[in-house]
Amino acid sequence: MSGVWVFKDGLVRRVENPGRDDEASSESSGGGGRRKVLVHVPSGEVVTSYEVLERRLRELGWERYVDDPCLLLFHQRSTVHLISVPKDFARFRLLHMYDIVVKTRNIFEVRDTA
Repeated sequence: MSGVWVFKDGLVRRVENPGRDDEASSESSGGGGRRKVLVHVPSGEVVTSYEVLERRLRELGWERYVDDPCLLLFHQRSTVHLISVPKDFARFRLLHMYDIVVKTRNIFEVRDTA
């Protein structure tokens, strides 16, 4: 894991690309970084909404978990894994994408946009 610790607005946080304003490459690019997207590998479909994500996760046996006011939670009965993403898709970040990739091996991947 690479990155640097940055002190900004009274908070300390680890930043992947220190030249950028935000560590999440999933947002609009700035400072030369590329935007990242989550892709469903078997179909080549880019996840553009939670409806797309939920449909693909259901195909893999993932179910919506408890109703949380801030998060969407998905659980797979055959595992102890839990996928959590913010309810607002605009807050869906690279961290969430990689969490999904790790818990659904060879099904999703993160790619740079063209």
